[in-house]
Amino acid sequence: MRYLFIVQGEGRGHLTQAMTLERLLLGAGHEVAGILVGKSPSRILPAFFREGVHSPVEQFESMNFVPSSNNRKPDYAKTGLYNFLNLSAYLPSVKFLVKKIKTLKPDVIVNLYDTLGTNAYNLSRYDAPMVCIGHQFLFTHGGFRFPVFGYEGHVALNMFSEMVSLRAAKVLSLSFRNMPSDGKNHVVPPLLRPEVLDASPSQGDFIHGYLLNAGFAQDVTSWHEKHPEVPLRFFWDRPDEVVDATLSFHSLDDKAFLAGLAGCRVYASTAGFESICEAMYLSKPLLMVPSHIEQRCNAFDATSYGRKPGDNESPGPRPACTSDHFDLDLLLDFAKNDYSQDPDFKSWVDSAPGIFLRELTDFS
Repeated sequence: MRYLFIVQGEGRGHLTQAMTLERLLLGAGHEVAGILVGKSPSRILPAFFREGVHSPVEQFESMNFVPSSNNRKPDYAKTGLYNFLNLSAYLPSVKFLVKKIKTLKPDVIVNLYDTLGTNAYNLSRYDAPMVCIGHQFLFTHGGFRFPVFGYEGHVALNMFSEMVSLRAAKVLSLSFRNMPSDGKNHVVPPLLRPEVLDASPSQGDFIHGYLLNAGFAQDVTSWHEKHPEVPLRFFWDRPDEVVDATLSFHSLDDKAFLAGLAGCRVYASTAGFESICEAMYLSKPLLMVPSHIEQRCNAFDATSYGRKPGDNESPGPRPACTSDHFDLDLLLDFAKNDYSQDPDFKSWVDSAPGIFLRELTDFS
């Protein structure tokens, strides 16, 4: 079968998922005609992605989050206003996507959570199924539990997710654990790369981290000033910056990032789904610092294993802790006293190839 990928370019997760999925489909004898990736002035398509895929890659201007003034989280008011005022700027992107769909003539369109891709698919009236993939779709599943203490913002997030999956033949919800299907919403394992699955984790002496928003770097440097003896290696979307012998920030490089994750003592990150799963697979205690509603739902889901709503005392896997800032003292204490891995997670992840090949080829 012939596939076309349309990928949201925000963050690292959608890109590594696209890489894994392309490799899986090519290995099974299928064809990926093209990979179309959204871009914005604040995000650069990492070299690891361009070098790691085999299919033609093209970019288009896409809607993206506008960061808050301290660059720690998205500013939803600014994001909404910016994208609304720039709707006309996205029309060429939609036209570009429509043309690509009609020219490349895929048998299946794979949409990794890009709303312009959905608009283009609907406008093209192209007669082939679209499959939408993303962990955000899990929040629309009837069996998903939201934090008991609120986060009403998930209503708007779910409205957006429903808009992205409009007219999709299937919705594949990436999840930490297996759940029954809910209509066209099928729960699937995380899409981790073979390099992660084949990695040999070791116990280093350094703290490894990823900052989606560079404003969190202040948390890290402040902690470092009090604990200069602890090696810290963090990745971000900016150029390399070596602060001193034990603190360095690195431009995102996937091989170096994975090597650091496999060899670190603990991992600290904003609560992006992909790197959470990678750390869990490699049995690394992790701290999640959610910067928006989607990541807050991720953090709650990852820290509520085996427990009923509101119950924080019953036994169960505890692969992660969470905070509103990069509290590395909390992380180290958690790793020493409370961390326990989920015994079923690895087998769930390892089942992904067969599940995805079935979901992407069977439309009967």
